[in-house]
Amino acid sequence: MCISGTSGGESKLIPTTDEVLRRRSQLDKLQKCVMSQAVPDYGNGKAMYFMFLRSEEKTPGGLTARALSTSIYRSPYFDFSGPQNNYTSPPATFLCPDSYQSMYSQMLCGLCQNRQVLRVGSFFATSFIRAIRFLEKYWSLLCKDIRRGTVDARVTDSSVREAVMKILKPDPNLADLIEAECTKDSWKGIITRVWPNAKYVTTTVTGTMSQYVPTLDYYSSSLPLVSTMYTASEGPFGINLNPFCKPSEVSYTLIPTMGYFEFLPNRGNNGVINSISMPKTLSKEEQQQLVDLTDVKIGQEYELIITTYSGLYRYRVSDVLRVAGYKNNAPQFNFLCRENVVLSIDADHTNEVELQNAVRNAVGNLFPFDARVTEYTSYVDNATIPSHYVLFWELSVNGSTPIPPSVFEDCCLTIEESLNFFYRQGRAYEKTIGPLEIRVVEIGTFDQLMDYCVSLGASMSQYKTPLCVKFEPHIDLLNSRVVSSYFSPMCPKWVPGYKKWTRIDCQAF
Repeated sequence: MCISGTSGGESKLIPTTDEVLRRRSQLDKLQKCVMSQAVPDYGNGKAMYFMFLRSEEKTPGGLTARALSTSIYRSPYFDFSGPQNNYTSPPATFLCPDSYQSMYSQMLCGLCQNRQVLRVGSFFATSFIRAIRFLEKYWSLLCKDIRRGTVDARVTDSSVREAVMKILKPDPNLADLIEAECTKDSWKGIITRVWPNAKYVTTTVTGTMSQYVPTLDYYSSSLPLVSTMYTASEGPFGINLNPFCKPSEVSYTLIPTMGYFEFLPNRGNNGVINSISMPKTLSKEEQQQLVDLTDVKIGQEYELIITTYSGLYRYRVSDVLRVAGYKNNAPQFNFLCRENVVLSIDADHTNEVELQNAVRNAVGNLFPFDARVTEYTSYVDNATIPSHYVLFWELSVNGSTPIPPSVFEDCCLTIEESLNFFYRQGRAYEKTIGPLEIRVVEIGTFDQLMDYCVSLGASMSQYKTPLCVKFEPHIDLLNSRVVSSYFSPMCPKWVPGYKKWTRIDCQAF
């Protein structure tokens, strides 16, 4: 069984089989062929790719339950050898279940082979950004080990130490270079400064991960961000045939041999299916509406429905996709959002795409102060009357000028102005929604949130910061680290009837 869904506070078990792992391996080989065409020297050099495992569990019935990444890395189909899997990290470092020892040893190996690294990344952007922040915190220890050719005493796993010592040699010059870069005032471009031959970052930057694109650009001097595959705990789905496109233009081609794909037309607004939590079982009416892969229409949005080789039948993945175009006769899809990530108080339904766009509009107010939002999440605070949206922001501030409270208030209002008609109607006219609030949290708060989720059973490799938190311990953790809060100073603009009815609605009458 694969463990999934742990970043939201509740885990679920997904059946998997050896056949599914074999097909995942086939998809991985297929995307490597695509990358070989896009990057002529793809098999040369090394990849500093951060991978993490978590310990296995047993279900009450005695079945093994583990994270998808653990299943893949322990699978006989995962090939550690070969030029296209030439990682800087030996297997012992990422097979180590202790997160600190695994991260430290992988980073140490990546640093001591810095000139050989041609590509960097991790499966999700959050894991890779956490690795860079780990370097920011522990660079002095890492430099000490590189200078002396030793491994820090906190790395106690004998197999890890042995594997690292086969790679590590005393290199005072390299230690001096890394120390010089890490002690500079700004960490902008730190990836290309420490790994000068890196050509691109390979990681997922679609869906909720798109919020990390500015942070990745900042650390990497805007190296190309490559999203190669569309996959989930439920199964492998497709690949990106144009890996060096812009993150906002990524589309995936579903591979029919990975499973049977069907599509439920999305009748919602901007990717939102109009309910807060959708049932996993399709109704008879919805089954009649299902569309096959060959019958989807360009520009139409669909909810993905899968039938897999591991036994899932017409399973609702909850992913909302838009048909972007075709490769020959094969449709290609933009990943829009996972529909169950939503804020709602009254008639408003705010999905992750809308929230991301609203935050993106608001952070422009911080640019004059050389500040940016590194991570954020949200929830509905029902303790107030009326209830209101709350956003937790973790900031990176490089400027010396303090940010006035009025700027954060402007950010609140900008977000509200960017939200949907029904939200603004509830705020400005019906007064059923209170002023939006931004709570600024201490640096490192979202790392603590990840640590907490990992302690509950999430895999660090698969963890995604939820754009909406509903699990009470998550909210308590975030609230405990708030340093300041700000409210929207006025109601957003609202015009009766504006965009309330779509063209389809009007034609229906």
